[in-house]
Amino acid sequence: MSNIQPFHLAIPVNNLEICRSFYRDILNCKEGRSSDIWVDFNFFGHQLVIHYKPVEDQKELHTNVVDGKNVPVPHFGVVLKWEDFNSLAENLKKKKIHFIIEPYIRFEGKIGEQATMFFLDPSGNALEFKAFKNPTQLFAN
Repeated sequence: MSNIQPFHLAIPVNNLEICRSFYRDILNCKEGRSSDIWVDFNFFGHQLVIHYKPVEDQKELHTNVVDGKNVPVPHFGVVLKWEDFNSLAENLKKKKIHFIIEPYIRFEGKIGEQATMFFLDPSGNALEFKAFKNPTQLFAN
């Protein structure tokens, strides 16, 4: 998997400046090109673009139960190295991020054991960051 190409993901945000600050200052993503309605970020080696979209009727957050936790759907994020996950989790705690699911170990002692955490960006987009105890088990069943 060392030859994986970066993915591109474009997401809607209802306040470009607040979300720009979140991705740049909270998640420490380097800002790239931008206009008055979108901003590119280096999202852990991938291209994330936030696009302004006016607020519409807010729908309740949908969740599915995984390992006894209510996981938000949809969500996106990245798989980090174990030590990078722990470092990010500590930094987010220091920055007082409200977690939907606090950092914890999922499927402990089983195939696919992983550290995971979920939180929302300021526009309500759900993010998951995870790390596998054994990275070769990313797609194991």
